[in-house]
Amino acid sequence: MPGMRDIVFLFDVDNTLLNNDHVQQDLGKYLETEHGTRARDRYWAIFEQLRSELGYADYLGALERYRGEDLHDPRILRMANWLVDYPFAERLYPGALEAVSHVASWGETVILSDGDAVFQPRKVQRSGLWNAFGDRVLIYIHKEQELEDIERLYPAKRYVLIDDKLRILAAVKKVWGKRVTTVFPRQGHYAFDAAEIAKYPPADITIEAIGELPRLDLSHFTAPREEATQ
Repeated sequence: MPGMRDIVFLFDVDNTLLNNDHVQQDLGKYLETEHGTRARDRYWAIFEQLRSELGYADYLGALERYRGEDLHDPRILRMANWLVDYPFAERLYPGALEAVSHVASWGETVILSDGDAVFQPRKVQRSGLWNAFGDRVLIYIHKEQELEDIERLYPAKRYVLIDDKLRILAAVKKVWGKRVTTVFPRQGHYAFDAAEIAKYPPADITIEAIGELPRLDLSHFTAPREEATQ
């Protein structure tokens, strides 16, 4: 393992680099077309129930649980193929790869995501992000609880965390303090949930889209917060 870095950039995936809301809309349309509105609504109900139990989105787990309710519909099996073969590369936000490349000249870039151990890695691989990050991919159940492991794998004097969830940014800031600069791209449904946003302090830097990241220079991430331009 390499030694201490000066700075490491940690990128979330869903609704940060990749438009996961769009993926879910496509999945909903697929379910409605192939199985009807009742099946679509039941799948999403199971999905949300499972997410509340596990703490992360488990698309294939929800499918398996749904299948248990309707074992005699062979069409359900096609949904697994639809999911794992989905063209995720087409759902990257405009400028996402350019944003990663932009900061890579200053420090190491690492994917830091939540998710299951099957579908989430497939999404990262199919989107082209796995290669773009040079195999530096971390996927946890609750990433904000794994900061010691992140430090062990990618030790750094300073971190930059880019994530669409203020809850995650605030939790990491509480532990790492001035060692981390938090960046909040206002993308996806969490970023526009007024009630959710009101619960947490603002991020160090807010941008309207990940494609705006290349407009920032290194000083935005390393200067004391009261001196950084936002």
